[in-house]
Parts: sequence; structure tokens; C-alpha cells
Amino acid sequence: MTIRKILTEPDPFLRQKSKPVEKVDDSIRKIMDDMLETMYQAPGIGLAAIQIGIPKRIIVLDISKDPEKKEPMYFVNPEKVFTSEDQATYEEGCLSVPGQFAEIDRPDKCHIKYLNYNGDFKELKAEGLLATCIQHEIDHLEGILFIDYLSKLKRSMITKKLSKQKKELERIVV
Repeated sequence: MTIRKILTEPDPFLRQKSKPVEKVDDSIRKIMDDMLETMYQAPGIGLAAIQIGIPKRIIVLDISKDPEKKEPMYFVNPEKVFTSEDQATYEEGCLSVPGQFAEIDRPDKCHIKYLNYNGDFKELKAEGLLATCIQHEIDHLEGILFIDYLSKLKRSMITKKLSKQKKELERIVV
């Protein structure tokens, strides 16, 4: 497995819509393995392929609290079938928006269909944190970041801060 570089806002690549996966084969499983390794190392609880520069409809999650008991989940071509009208609020962060957090309202339940690690068709009814994470990651596949749910002013402030951090990291002192 390979740890990949995670793209950060304001990288325009993050705003692309991801393309469906034609077939779950060894190359797709390799991407999912790399994504999971990258996510654990970051550390995070979810990652979309677009975040590592691959515009394919793939997400991985692991919301288990115990680092000794990993419970990875793989979703290829996830599609929301249902979202509840009731909302839940969670403080969200994102590996592509480092160091920034905000309370975001999302439907507290969702029902999705997807292909699993082996390419088998599955359905899942999720609620609570899992539902929030799934929706956050599916947003990535549409080119949407959690900061897009904030006011224009807050979003602009975060983007400016991230741009400044990026420029400071790109400086080379010889």
C-alpha cells in the first residue's frame, strides 16, 4: 500500500465531479487500499478518491473509535436513495481543509446503494455519524466541500487562510 498526497483547498481539482467506476477490479482495489492507508496515516475517518487526485466515484470510511479494531468500509459509485428531512448537526473537518472545523447541518439518516470492495451491489441505511460521513464524502464526489455550506464570508476567510499556509509551505529557503 502507498500513502498518497492529499490535495488541499483551494486546489481546483477538488471541485471536479468524479466519474463512475466501470468495474471493480484489482486496480480499483489498489486505489481503495492506498486511500485507506492514506486516511489512517493522516489521520481521518473518511476519504474520497478525488482528494488524492483520482476523479473516480470511490470513498472509504472507518468511524471506529478503537485504533486496534479497524472497521474499514468501501463504497464504489455510492448513490443516495433517500435522505431524511430531520437534520443532525456535527462539527465537521476535512483532510482537504486542514485545521478548519465548522458545525454543519445534514440529514440525520440516509439510504445509499453502492458497490463494495469486491464489486458486489449493496445497500446501506445509515444514521448519526455514519450518515454524516457518507454524505460528506459523497459531496466530495460532486466537487463540494463542507465549507460550501458556510456563509460566503466564512468560506472566503478559510480559503484565504489555507492559500496563505500553502504559499508558506511552498517557499524554499536555500
